[in-house]
Amino acid sequence: MNAHAQTRSSSQVGEGRNAATFSQTIRGISKLAYRNLFHDRMSLAVTLVGIIFSVVLVAVQLGLYLSSEKMITAFFQHSRADLWIVPFGTKSFDDPSFLAGREKLAALSIAGVESVEELAVGFASWKKPSGGATAVLMIGSSIATGGLKPWNIVEGSAAALTGPAGVAIDKSYFDDLGVTRLGEHAEVNANKVTISAVTDGIRSFTTLPYVFTTLQRARATLDASPEQSSYALVRVKAGADIATVRQSLAVRLKDVEILTQAEFRNRSLDYWLFQTGAGGALIAGAVLGIIVGIVIVAQTLYASTKDHLNEFATLRALGASAGYIHKVILIQALLSAVLGYLLGMVLSLGIAWASQHSSLQVLMTPGLAAVLFCLTVGMCVLSAMSAILKVTRIDPAAVFSR
Repeated sequence: MNAHAQTRSSSQVGEGRNAATFSQTIRGISKLAYRNLFHDRMSLAVTLVGIIFSVVLVAVQLGLYLSSEKMITAFFQHSRADLWIVPFGTKSFDDPSFLAGREKLAALSIAGVESVEELAVGFASWKKPSGGATAVLMIGSSIATGGLKPWNIVEGSAAALTGPAGVAIDKSYFDDLGVTRLGEHAEVNANKVTISAVTDGIRSFTTLPYVFTTLQRARATLDASPEQSSYALVRVKAGADIATVRQSLAVRLKDVEILTQAEFRNRSLDYWLFQTGAGGALIAGAVLGIIVGIVIVAQTLYASTKDHLNEFATLRALGASAGYIHKVILIQALLSAVLGYLLGMVLSLGIAWASQHSSLQVLMTPGLAAVLFCLTVGMCVLSAMSAILKVTRIDPAAVFSR
């Protein structure tokens, strides 16, 4: 064997020994962290309760935020439009008023416009079959061309809305509207209607039930003229420049706003989630949950570290580095994070499942689950800092003065 081969062999042996030593060190650190964590079951229980409380609170608050966002933007996800013609000053889709009329004809005369779909949207009074009335938001569109017809239909069909007095409602609003099944009758603004289709999952952020029907029936029910609409959805021809078409529409149409799909969507989100303060309250609740979790976990980790100061001082006296002790505390925090996260997620998923058919659903997505895991780990690592600072001040000689 030549010198080069001998050197390479020695290097490989050294690397193998280093890897084995590193593996043994990690196992030792993990074993010590595990024993420290489970030695005091009461302290562990308090730590886990704090983490679980934080995970569930943040999951519920952010889940409600995602659910609210989904409800507010649902109409934009199911409409086909490049540009929206809306009354000037419209804050959101759920803030309707009527345009002057003839916007569709004016828009179709613009070069680059492929099609225009009109929507008649307005507030109405729903008279329950058993007596009493409640407010609803009626949405009328062309069922044939599908400007914004109901989706997620579980009973009946969209085509059935073209029949006499046909409307579609969501089954989650049966109790609010005083109905129980397909085919029942009611009155909207003193006009008889028949439930011809039932949807599942079309909920309103304002909890006001949506009632879908044809464009002509909505106009008649809402006392609008045959030419009036609340919104006009413009489709631009392939290859046409949306900005140019938008500018041409703005020149032709006065006292209206021409918004892109994204602009109207963001305006609706901004109004309901931030101008009304609803979104800020949900985010504040999530931040509160994180703060509470950090405080509880930090206190218990600090107390646990304080209880084991003599053991840590002994390790230092035997030659253990400060880094070694820090790793023990961090792994202890990570084990707490994983256990607390798993238990918290079980509860959070249960809450999300139970809220599926409520008016305000807690939405749980893979992205939110990943965010919660990162927040939990970060929270526990941050909490471990106070314990690490305490250990850093340990005098190894203190073990000999006991």
